[in-house]
Amino acid sequence: MAKHIGRHANDQDEGEIDLTPMLDVVFIMLIFFIVTASFVKEVGLDVNRPESSEAPPNLDQQNIVLKVTGGGEIWLADRRIDVRSVRANVERLIAENPKASVIVQANEKAQTEVFAAVIDSAREAGVFNVSLTTTPD
Repeated sequence: MAKHIGRHANDQDEGEIDLTPMLDVVFIMLIFFIVTASFVKEVGLDVNRPESSEAPPNLDQQNIVLKVTGGGEIWLADRRIDVRSVRANVERLIAENPKASVIVQANEKAQTEVFAAVIDSAREAGVFNVSLTTTPD
């Protein structure tokens, strides 16, 4: 009978599984994923848009001010012009005042294509001192 009881105790010892190595592996994997996740940097483009202020910027008489509305209209000296005539108007005004710079006042809701085309036309006219400001609605 003693052999039978001893044999039964040995069967229980052989049937147990030691979980310590498995827990060690799990903790090592957890540490690995935490460390690698903290160093992953998402790729993106940071855009710093200028803040619009309530007061309009100080615009000298020497500057050429082109206003771009939210609807895509372009205004020069209180008259509406087409995007195709921006270059000719800027060339004429630069001929009158060679030290003038161009300021593009874009509405916050203006489309990027419109004021980019205005800036490109001003540069084609020979002016490389072009500034962009934003205006609220």
